[in-house]
Amino acid sequence: MPTELAKQDITILRILQRDASKTSSEIAETLNMSQSPCWRRINRIEQAGIVRKKVAILDREKLGMELVVFTTVNLSITGRQQLEEFESSVSDFPEVVECYTMTGVWDYMLKIITRDIGHYESFVRERLLSLPMIGETHSHIAVTEIKNTTELPLETQL
Repeated sequence: MPTELAKQDITILRILQRDASKTSSEIAETLNMSQSPCWRRINRIEQAGIVRKKVAILDREKLGMELVVFTTVNLSITGRQQLEEFESSVSDFPEVVECYTMTGVWDYMLKIITRDIGHYESFVRERLLSLPMIGETHSHIAVTEIKNTTELPLETQL
Protein backbone atom coordinates (compact mmCIF):
# COMPACT_ATOMS: atom_id res chain seq x y z
CA MET A 1 0.00 0.00 0.00
CA PRO A 2 1.42 3.43 -0.94
CA THR A 3 2.53 5.72 1.86
CA GLU A 4 0.38 8.81 2.36
CA LEU A 5 2.47 11.91 1.68
CA ALA A 6 1.79 15.57 2.31
CA LYS A 7 2.42 18.14 -0.41
CA GLN A 8 5.62 19.25 1.40
CA ASP A 9 6.85 15.64 1.50
CA ILE A 10 6.38 15.33 -2.25
CA THR A 11 8.24 18.60 -2.79
CA ILE A 12 11.07 17.31 -0.61
CA LEU A 13 11.20 14.10 -2.64
CA ARG A 14 11.25 16.08 -5.88
CA ILE A 15 14.21 18.11 -4.60
CA LEU A 16 16.07 15.00 -3.41
CA GLN A 17 15.50 13.23 -6.74
CA ARG A 18 17.19 16.10 -8.53
CA ASP A 19 20.04 16.51 -6.05
CA ALA A 20 20.39 14.18 -3.07
CA SER A 21 23.37 16.16 -1.80
CA LYS A 22 21.09 19.02 -0.68
CA THR A 23 21.17 19.51 3.07
CA SER A 24 18.02 19.70 5.15
CA SER A 25 18.82 23.40 5.66
CA GLU A 26 18.93 24.02 1.91
CA ILE A 27 15.70 22.10 1.39
CA ALA A 28 14.03 23.95 4.28
CA GLU A 29 15.02 27.28 2.76
CA THR A 30 13.49 26.26 -0.58
CA LEU A 31 10.25 25.32 1.21
CA ASN A 32 10.24 28.41 3.45
CA MET A 33 10.22 26.29 6.59
CA SER A 34 12.62 25.90 9.49
CA GLN A 35 15.38 23.31 9.36
CA SER A 36 14.21 21.05 12.23
CA PRO A 37 10.71 20.24 10.89
CA CYS A 38 12.20 19.77 7.44
CA TRP A 39 14.82 17.36 8.82
CA ARG A 40 12.06 15.43 10.64
CA ARG A 41 10.08 15.11 7.39
CA ILE A 42 13.16 13.90 5.51
CA ASN A 43 13.97 11.45 8.30
CA ARG A 44 10.38 10.11 8.33
CA ILE A 45 10.47 9.66 4.55
CA GLU A 46 13.78 7.79 4.79
CA GLN A 47 12.59 5.65 7.72
CA ALA A 48 9.51 4.68 5.67
CA GLY A 49 11.88 3.29 3.03
CA ILE A 50 10.69 5.69 0.32
CA VAL A 51 14.29 6.77 -0.26
CA ARG A 52 16.00 3.44 -0.87
CA LYS A 53 19.51 4.84 -1.28
CA LYS A 54 21.45 7.90 -2.34
CA VAL A 55 23.84 7.50 -5.25
CA ALA A 56 26.01 9.47 -7.64
CA ILE A 57 24.80 9.27 -11.23
CA LEU A 58 27.79 8.89 -13.51
CA ASP A 59 28.17 10.11 -17.08
CA ARG A 60 28.54 6.84 -18.99
CA GLU A 61 29.83 8.51 -22.16
CA LYS A 62 32.64 10.31 -20.29
CA LEU A 63 33.58 6.90 -18.92
CA GLY A 64 33.71 5.43 -22.44
CA MET A 65 30.51 3.42 -22.17
CA GLU A 66 28.93 4.40 -25.45
CA LEU A 67 26.58 1.53 -26.25
CA VAL A 68 23.11 1.02 -24.78
CA VAL A 69 21.31 -2.12 -25.89
CA PHE A 70 17.86 -3.35 -24.96
CA THR A 71 17.96 -7.11 -25.26
CA THR A 72 14.83 -9.20 -25.23
CA VAL A 73 15.19 -12.74 -23.97
CA ASN A 74 13.06 -15.86 -24.19
CA LEU A 75 13.98 -18.86 -22.13
CA SER A 76 13.80 -22.32 -23.66
CA ILE A 77 12.68 -23.75 -20.32
CA THR A 78 10.61 -21.66 -17.92
CA GLY A 79 10.48 -23.75 -14.78
CA ARG A 80 10.92 -22.07 -11.41
CA GLN A 81 14.54 -23.25 -11.10
CA GLN A 82 15.48 -21.89 -14.55
CA LEU A 83 13.78 -18.55 -13.87
CA GLU A 84 15.63 -18.16 -10.58
CA GLU A 85 18.94 -19.25 -12.12
CA PHE A 86 18.55 -16.81 -15.02
CA GLU A 87 17.60 -13.93 -12.71
CA SER A 88 20.49 -14.68 -10.36
CA SER A 89 22.95 -14.86 -13.26
CA VAL A 90 21.91 -11.59 -14.90
CA SER A 91 21.97 -9.88 -11.51
CA ASP A 92 25.68 -10.74 -11.35
CA PHE A 93 26.49 -9.32 -14.82
CA PRO A 94 27.66 -5.71 -14.34
CA GLU A 95 26.78 -4.90 -17.98
CA VAL A 96 23.10 -5.57 -17.21
CA VAL A 97 21.92 -2.40 -15.49
CA GLU A 98 18.20 -3.25 -15.59
CA CYS A 99 16.23 -6.47 -15.96
CA TYR A 100 12.46 -6.86 -16.16
CA THR A 101 10.08 -9.77 -16.57
CA MET A 102 7.69 -9.00 -19.41
CA THR A 103 4.19 -9.81 -20.53
CA GLY A 104 3.59 -10.71 -24.14
CA VAL A 105 6.11 -12.24 -26.52
CA TRP A 106 9.29 -11.88 -24.42
CA ASP A 107 10.14 -13.36 -21.05
CA TYR A 108 12.67 -10.64 -20.11
CA MET A 109 13.94 -7.24 -21.20
CA LEU A 110 17.51 -6.32 -20.29
CA LYS A 111 19.13 -2.93 -20.48
CA ILE A 112 22.81 -3.50 -21.17
CA ILE A 113 25.54 -0.85 -21.23
CA THR A 114 28.96 -1.58 -22.71
CA ARG A 115 31.95 0.27 -24.16
CA ASP A 116 31.16 -0.58 -27.77
CA ILE A 117 29.57 -3.13 -30.08
CA GLY A 118 32.58 -5.45 -29.80
CA HIS A 119 32.29 -5.60 -26.03
CA TYR A 120 28.54 -6.18 -26.34
CA GLU A 121 29.11 -9.05 -28.77
CA SER A 122 31.67 -10.62 -26.43
CA PHE A 123 29.30 -10.24 -23.50
CA VAL A 124 26.44 -11.89 -25.36
CA ARG A 125 28.52 -14.75 -26.80
CA GLU A 126 30.64 -15.52 -23.76
CA ARG A 127 28.35 -14.75 -20.85
CA LEU A 128 24.68 -14.32 -21.74
CA LEU A 129 24.37 -17.15 -24.26
CA SER A 130 26.40 -19.45 -22.00
CA LEU A 131 23.32 -19.66 -19.76
CA PRO A 132 21.73 -23.02 -20.63
CA MET A 133 18.12 -21.85 -20.28
CA ILE A 134 18.34 -19.12 -22.95
CA GLY A 135 16.18 -19.90 -25.98
CA GLU A 136 16.58 -16.74 -28.02
CA THR A 137 17.69 -13.12 -27.70
CA HIS A 138 17.09 -10.05 -29.81
CA SER A 139 19.19 -6.89 -29.58
CA HIS A 140 17.78 -3.41 -29.97
CA ILE A 141 20.60 -0.85 -30.09
CA ALA A 142 19.78 2.64 -28.86
CA VAL A 143 20.86 5.26 -31.38
CA THR A 144 19.97 8.57 -29.73
CA GLU A 145 19.13 9.13 -26.08
CA ILE A 146 16.17 11.48 -25.89
CA LYS A 147 15.34 11.17 -22.20
CA ASN A 148 17.10 9.35 -19.38
CA THR A 149 16.04 10.13 -15.85
CA THR A 150 15.82 8.44 -12.49
CA GLU A 151 13.13 10.87 -11.32
CA LEU A 152 9.71 9.37 -10.60
CA PRO A 153 6.62 11.34 -11.74
CA LEU A 154 5.69 12.64 -8.30
CA GLU A 155 3.19 15.17 -9.61
CA THR A 156 0.79 12.23 -10.05
CA GLN A 157 0.82 11.91 -6.22
CA LEU A 158 -0.68 15.36 -5.66
